[in-house]
Amino acid sequence: MQFTKNIKDVINQLKLGDSFKENIVHWQTMEEREAKMSQMPSEIDSALKQSLQRRGINELYIHQREAYEKAVMGQSFVAVTPTASGKTLCYNLPIIQKMINHPDTRALYLFPTKALAQDQKSEVNELIEEAGLKINSYTYDGDTPANIRQKVRKAGHIVITNPDMLHSGILPHHTKWVSLFENLKFIVIDELHIYRGVFGSHVANVIRRLKRICRYYGSDPIFICTSATIANPLELAERLAETKMALINKNGAPSGKKHFLFYNPPIVNGPLNIRRSATLETRRLAGEFLRNKIQTIVFARSRVRVEILLTYLQELVKHKLGPKAIRGYRGGYLPTERRQIENGLRSGEIYGVVSTNALELGVDIGQLQVCIMNGYPGTIASAWQQAGRAGRRRGESVVIMVASSSPLDQYIIQHPDYFFNRSPETARINPDNLIILIDHLKCAAYELPFKVGDCFGTVDIEEMLEYLTEERLLHRNGEKWYWMNEAFPAHNISLRSASQENVVIIDQTNVAKVKVIGEMDTFSALTLLHEEAIYLHQGVQFQVEKLDWEEKKAFVSEVQVDYFTDANLAVQLNVLEEDKNRAMGLSIIGYGDVSVRAMATIFKKIKFETHENIGSGPIHLPEVELHTSSTWISITKELSHLSGERLEQGLIGVAQALKHIIPLFVMCDPQDVHVVPQVKASHNEKPTIFFYDRYPGGIGLSEKIYEGIEKILDESKRIIENCTCQSGCPSCIGTELASLDNAKIDVMNLIKFLK
Repeated sequence: MQFTKNIKDVINQLKLGDSFKENIVHWQTMEEREAKMSQMPSEIDSALKQSLQRRGINELYIHQREAYEKAVMGQSFVAVTPTASGKTLCYNLPIIQKMINHPDTRALYLFPTKALAQDQKSEVNELIEEAGLKINSYTYDGDTPANIRQKVRKAGHIVITNPDMLHSGILPHHTKWVSLFENLKFIVIDELHIYRGVFGSHVANVIRRLKRICRYYGSDPIFICTSATIANPLELAERLAETKMALINKNGAPSGKKHFLFYNPPIVNGPLNIRRSATLETRRLAGEFLRNKIQTIVFARSRVRVEILLTYLQELVKHKLGPKAIRGYRGGYLPTERRQIENGLRSGEIYGVVSTNALELGVDIGQLQVCIMNGYPGTIASAWQQAGRAGRRRGESVVIMVASSSPLDQYIIQHPDYFFNRSPETARINPDNLIILIDHLKCAAYELPFKVGDCFGTVDIEEMLEYLTEERLLHRNGEKWYWMNEAFPAHNISLRSASQENVVIIDQTNVAKVKVIGEMDTFSALTLLHEEAIYLHQGVQFQVEKLDWEEKKAFVSEVQVDYFTDANLAVQLNVLEEDKNRAMGLSIIGYGDVSVRAMATIFKKIKFETHENIGSGPIHLPEVELHTSSTWISITKELSHLSGERLEQGLIGVAQALKHIIPLFVMCDPQDVHVVPQVKASHNEKPTIFFYDRYPGGIGLSEKIYEGIEKILDESKRIIENCTCQSGCPSCIGTELASLDNAKIDVMNLIKFLK
């Protein structure tokens, strides 16, 4: 069979064809960029040089050369360049060369996922084997067999692991890792931008513990970090490692011509501004490329979406390409199956892959020509990571972002300047959050005793050590504090939560193989793990069958449904202490500590795509109290034309619009910040909207809102103004108000007053 169209033909079809061009709201073309090269350093070992030459590497990109020089000088650095720009060589080259010169040298590589760790292990091992070097590189994670573990501890030059394993499997047992810690010269932190929020705050404390153990064994390693594009890579790297860093951001890698299209499906319901399914439009677009054997990757936001799109596309092209030519890729696939798919993509046997964000991180999958995103991935950094999967190195490529009806998707698709010209995403961490800090002090005391005058990172900890002594967890003897509890603290501390008492999530889909798949803090569990809630884990949908609140256990089973659940929280919010405030227009903005007493009341089932309410039910759970940090904005002027029920509805609409825009500005998950409107706040009796961190003690998100509230209000107003609905809809002011007269106007007026 002849495939007459190449990628240029399909691009022209999109540009000129009536069925596509009307829905393309923005077309950005990035021209081809030539490589900027630098000579290979003369001191590189000849065997290593030959190994690189066999891979076609005779010179280095300028950022790789700069990274090499910084590492040789003993300078910690963070390298920030796009996907597929050869960041791996920024650390592998100087580290392997150092190991050739000094065979005792050790390096620790940290990757956020097991799949990425395995991929990187393969890459470094191929390089070492081809050069015939006596360097041992091993992964050390939960899957490492017991008989291999001792070998890794004694003879591993490069130990590849993840933060969770470092926290609970390596640091508490440092006496078994003496050869690693005595000779540790490099710590590599890949995909730095992943370490934000609660997870990043925990990992910063794990690194404090790691540095403390290194000092004990007499080593002082340098840090090498790599990151996708975020607004503050240097700040994040220095905060995470508490080490002075250099920034490398001059990218020398080449790139082919890339077309980036924003595609908005046609409206099918004008008054409610509901558009045709993004999934169906994605199928149509991907089909055009796949029919012509143009290698394409489709990203979907959940496992269910992956399976639906995979079925659609396999059906569409099975007679032309065969069903094996298009594959899915997501969490839950066996490692052998994943490797097979990666190899098929690299060799060209597989033409299409439908993936969750599992392929967003740097796993090598060859040179695809097209990337289609089924919905906005949630952050600009993620979107560029996914876009980087198409057009690796040379040749023309196409990236298409297909918007859903969600407010965030519609905002991004209608504001291309925002997406292309300014990245407001700042990764925030707060390692000194008291609850997280105390947890890691326990772990650190178990690992090595503290003595008078010790600091932990930048924190003076004597008061906290005294508190732990009173709690009979530590014992003071002279100038030192010793761990005295029999329990092993790291096992009870999750890096993914700031709460000490978590709800364990148990998957009972397969009765013969019941397993724990995660945990969640109790405050979040109120709205996300109540009975009948749909809980998403790595893109898989589960329904909560039973929540045992006393035992803190949620029993879930896998389901496939076309809705998600959203719970109503009855919240009583009291300001405990105001740290700062400032006036703005007719309102006043405050920031400080708050007490949140919350009770989940009812939940709603919300249909995907249309956001229709298709059912509801009661929630029977006790009240929970949370102390956290919050920003609030209060209207100081009397609003005679907007009072009573209209004022309440207006505040709900503003809160709804703000809720959708905040994740863009503070680079967080939508669940990380709660937005609560109050007609009469208890501390000042004014109409007020509160924004609070969902985690005990706060992690810095609400403070970021305090700093940028003007911009957040401006963008929220623009979302509502630009929405094509008549009187408000699920995409702008929320489902509750969509059918009320004047709701949209009231919300707009209220935002004006707030400003």
